[in-house]
Amino acid sequence: MILFCNFEEIGALRHGAGTLLGERSRGHLSVAAPAEGREEVESLLPRLSGDLAIRTLAEQRQVQKAVAAIVAHLKDEMDLWIMTTHPADESAVSSYFRYAHALSVFARLSEMGQEMEALVEVVTGAPVTPEVEATFLFPG
Repeated sequence: MILFCNFEEIGALRHGAGTLLGERSRGHLSVAAPAEGREEVESLLPRLSGDLAIRTLAEQRQVQKAVAAIVAHLKDEMDLWIMTTHPADESAVSSYFRYAHALSVFARLSEMGQEMEALVEVVTGAPVTPEVEATFLFPG
């Protein structure tokens, strides 16, 4: 399955992944990176160059965990910019748009996961197991 992402969404995810992993962000603010999801973000970052092909439900869940960590990090970054500058400050506004674009990707990714899980259950006639989650292939 393909998760379509536009230029702004990829940019927001790349920024969030980079700052979450400790790369220097624009400006002087930094937010402590949570440990949960860090490995998934490290795995996702090299793939953030365009649309994402997702072949298994296990992969979808790994990507979703990474994007959830990025969204949480971008929200924290946005909150910090708003509290330390002003809601209409250029940095605060930019942080809002990065957060909003990443959140939009997260919503579509969550919906994709629900659809993938339902399809696996219809085809196999049983609830998803960890083995099926990792081996049932979707077209890319």
